[in-house]
Amino acid sequence: MQHNEIINSFKNKILSGSNISEAEAYQLADMLPDAREQLREASAEITATLCSREFDSCSIVNARSGLCSENCKWCAQSKHHATNCETYDLINHDECMEAARDNHRKGVRRFSLVASGRAVKGKALDSMCSLLREAKEDTGISTCASLGLLEREDLQQLWDAGVRRYHCNLETAPSHFPTLCTTHTIEDKIKTIRAAKDIGFEICSGGIIGMGETTRQRVEFALKLREVAPNSIPLNILSPIPGTPLENQQPISDDDILDTVALFRFINPRTQLRFAGGRNRLSREVQRQAMEIGINGGIVGDLLTTLGSTIAEDKTLVTEAGYKF
Repeated sequence: MQHNEIINSFKNKILSGSNISEAEAYQLADMLPDAREQLREASAEITATLCSREFDSCSIVNARSGLCSENCKWCAQSKHHATNCETYDLINHDECMEAARDNHRKGVRRFSLVASGRAVKGKALDSMCSLLREAKEDTGISTCASLGLLEREDLQQLWDAGVRRYHCNLETAPSHFPTLCTTHTIEDKIKTIRAAKDIGFEICSGGIIGMGETTRQRVEFALKLREVAPNSIPLNILSPIPGTPLENQQPISDDDILDTVALFRFINPRTQLRFAGGRNRLSREVQRQAMEIGINGGIVGDLLTTLGSTIAEDKTLVTEAGYKF
């Protein structure tokens, strides 16, 4: 069979309600780059047919920064790396509330607190819960949290504060993860995700592409996420940070990024795919193409300067791509 026939057969299998197999997912990867255009066209049809046209927007606030005990090679906040990262124990209360109000006024759907460290515990967790409870009560915005490898009792505390979605990235393929971090494992992350699911949380879990992984490892990553079954998969594009072990990592191409979005859409056809960190390096046209072939959510926010765009600009782009912000 020709590439186009194979891709169409896989597409039709998905549109009929089934998932492609692991072998079929790797077969798609092995067709690249020769079948790039056919893969993207089919991915666009899957997205248009199966995915919501409501673009799910989320704003994140870095609620605790720096001095993290974990040695993740990509991260500026690890105490193992000399990055001159800004450090603070807890975000200012008024700043946090203003961020929540500002994003709610501008139509952002979700508001999340993200904190450095292996796990936010004790008084720090109490403070995070207080902030999230107040943000939700004050604005009505949906609240999320990304506070590390929490235990069930910690997650229950967040649930009681009104948080309904928990974020914990797998980061990369299981075969690649140990080359990037040795202080915790993907299984540690999955344990937290399972505990959160047992309580009733929706799950946001994805990771970073461009950390030296192969195309087949990106497929492995997407398949592992399918097994975990999150509600949302954020896709970050590595921004090499001076002082980290990945500071000299060569950026992946726009084509690699779009290929990855298409592969993730084939493997997770009904799951929300969310643009996260690193999208500021992409042109508006490439971002629009990514939305056409699979991306239907994003991290937004005027206070997040690394995004390289404002909420108003994102609304325009999202609308041009055929979504409702």
